[in-house]
Amino acid sequence: MGEVSIVEDYGYRGSEGGIPRDEERVVLERRVWSQISDVARREFNDRLKALKLKTGRWHTGTNLVERLLGRELCVLAWAAEKATDEELPVIGSKWAALRPEERWWLFMVTVAEAGLPDDHQRGWRRALHLALADGDAPKPSKRRRRPPEPDLLTMPLFQTMP
Repeated sequence: MGEVSIVEDYGYRGSEGGIPRDEERVVLERRVWSQISDVARREFNDRLKALKLKTGRWHTGTNLVERLLGRELCVLAWAAEKATDEELPVIGSKWAALRPEERWWLFMVTVAEAGLPDDHQRGWRRALHLALADGDAPKPSKRRRRPPEPDLLTMPLFQTMP
């Protein structure tokens, strides 16, 4: 079983004006991917269900993910790439507790200086691991998951109050 690569595809903007067609962001060992993939799948599917969209699952081969979800997945993968088996559940639970906007911001500051596969010990990328791996493993609880938040990009900007 090989490694898992996460690649950012620039779509129609790629290959124009000096922008590459795609850019590899992280390469994970299979054991790491196996432990974090369910956290990401659950988180993304909960949000898709809230929007009444079809849910997905990971499969062998190429998996296409919406661009912002892919950026969130990079944040999880960067934090987990050099983690021990004991740290991975902590990283998954702390990542899941972040809001999507927080993950987008973390992606932007991290990719600015350490967004390539060999950059795992630099800047924000290293900080992601330290911040999300610190703590105890989550304990099983009977608390319900927080309800999905409304999609901020489709909410009306101005609402009249009754």
